[in-house]
Amino acid sequence: MDWTIYLYKTIFLIVILLVTLLVAMYSTYAERKVAAFMQDRLGPNRAGIFGLLQPLADGLKMFMKEEIIPLSANKKLFILGPSIAMTTALLTGVVIPWGGTLIIFGREFSLQIADLNIGILYVFAMVSIGVYGIMIGGWASNNKYALLGSIRAASQMISYEIAMGMSIIALILTTGTLSLHEIVIQQHGMHWNIFYQPLGFLIFFICALAETNRAPFDLPECETELIGGYHTEYSSMKLGFYLFSEYVNMFISSAVISTLYFGGYNMPFIDQLGLSANAVTLLGTFFFFLKVFFFIFLFMWIRWTLPRFRYDQLMNLGWKGLMPLAIFNILATGVYYYFTELT
Repeated sequence: MDWTIYLYKTIFLIVILLVTLLVAMYSTYAERKVAAFMQDRLGPNRAGIFGLLQPLADGLKMFMKEEIIPLSANKKLFILGPSIAMTTALLTGVVIPWGGTLIIFGREFSLQIADLNIGILYVFAMVSIGVYGIMIGGWASNNKYALLGSIRAASQMISYEIAMGMSIIALILTTGTLSLHEIVIQQHGMHWNIFYQPLGFLIFFICALAETNRAPFDLPECETELIGGYHTEYSSMKLGFYLFSEYVNMFISSAVISTLYFGGYNMPFIDQLGLSANAVTLLGTFFFFLKVFFFIFLFMWIRWTLPRFRYDQLMNLGWKGLMPLAIFNILATGVYYYFTELT
């Protein structure tokens, strides 16, 4: 690999990082606007035209707030918790294929930072490590309510990771690969996995809501029971990291869902448009982000529509509802392909 590839990968990594942060930042604005629309309010409308500068004002407010670390807290772990939550959220995006291949000065450059042949396992690894950020933050605070919130978060995320992993097993049986790049290529045209694995998609999407601690699965931050949940003792940008990582996770989860089940950057009938290779790649990337923004809106729509579960309902859904469905989906997929190969 020569230096031009390293330079390209470095620039592309910085671009994806900035795009992720920008989308997450304005997702906070979009969430408040969607909530306002559903509640017949205006939402942010003071900072800039239509309130578009509100995320910048919120970020500045976080930076300017007094930073407080409780005297009885474990200071090193107290700082480590939000750092892990934010870092793992950002690292997941490196394996997502954001587009096809660009041809620059006669050379091909892929719009994917790292094409791992175990891309799906990498995504699950990052999601699993993110649990430690929440657990460490709640425990290091030396606050009983924060500890309860972190325990609930860990048990919730571990429970729903199992069903999510099982839904992916059925997808792997369908595609025969763990590479996200290969999965996208197989969905060229309209051969999207949603048509072959609708039940798997439904399970994966519900688990994604739980993994991001979004309503109706926001029990770790249930203000009516736990004050502020696992980040009760946090202030300034340490609190901002926890809050911001939720929106980063929502963006990445939407990108993963679009990649696995909705064709990624594939666009119907794009081959019939007669465009150049670079134009097709850029149009595919634009189409991919449209899918991602749709799922972000869906996350917000669900949050402001459904009430939160009780904790026993949350666990019953994960262990008694989604897990048996995921096992049935694996069995049905395996039986189908077994008899298909026989014939």
